[in-house]
Amino acid sequence: MENRKNLRPAFWLLALLSLPLVLMYGYLVLDTVSTTKPGALLPDHFTFQHWRFLWERDAQGVSIWSVTLNSVIFAGSVTLIALSLSLTAGYALSRLNIPFRRHLLAMVLVLHAFPSVTLLVAIFIVLQMIGLYNTLIGVILVFAALQLPLGIWLMKGFYDGVPWEIEMAGLQDGASRFTVWWRLVLPQIRPAIAAVGVFVFITGWAEYVTPQVLAPSGNTQVLSLYLAGLISNDQHFDFALFKSVGLFYIAPVLVFYAFTHKALMSIYGGGTKG
Repeated sequence: MENRKNLRPAFWLLALLSLPLVLMYGYLVLDTVSTTKPGALLPDHFTFQHWRFLWERDAQGVSIWSVTLNSVIFAGSVTLIALSLSLTAGYALSRLNIPFRRHLLAMVLVLHAFPSVTLLVAIFIVLQMIGLYNTLIGVILVFAALQLPLGIWLMKGFYDGVPWEIEMAGLQDGASRFTVWWRLVLPQIRPAIAAVGVFVFITGWAEYVTPQVLAPSGNTQVLSLYLAGLISNDQHFDFALFKSVGLFYIAPVLVFYAFTHKALMSIYGGGTKG
């Protein structure tokens, strides 16, 4: 109780400092459902016309729902692929005595050091050669591969923190190596799974350059490209519509974080205890 009293001044100070940001976001939401005369602080009248993209197609005949489906498929598939491969590769590098393990870890860091933009020309040529250019699956595979180095390195570090005694106890009881990994080791690194999953999903949801370069057609358009298209003409664009689509764009990320933040925050407490 005494510790809570000591934290109250810091809490009110942070609340006071955050008040301008809260007001800014509140006004942003209000501005998407109202119209305001130039120079006025209060809205003139309320309207849902700025959210017309939910039931109308744009000038090119593209529906926001098909674009949203592409974004969900893209971010979800990238997260699933990158997380699955990071879990297995990180365990192998941490626990198995494979040849050239140190060299593989060094190569992983080197791969992560290269900005993805510098690889786009080579990736573009490869995708054209294998027939996956301008397809959603091609962009998914490429972006998942770009997320692997960081995911593998993070997972390897968390596996290193799991005591060997947990695995040895399972093996002595007759469990297979896969059963030990699945039932005993993975529960110990749930914060790491949440951290990598949230990071990859948010990165995939916000990605713009890779889909723009490798899948420019309208059939594979994602929300980041749709949002950028609203301001392609910087002389005449509907700024209220742009803000409404922006709120629609960040909503899934907020929902995703709401379901994963507890596991993500438990990373500071050491995760799950065996």
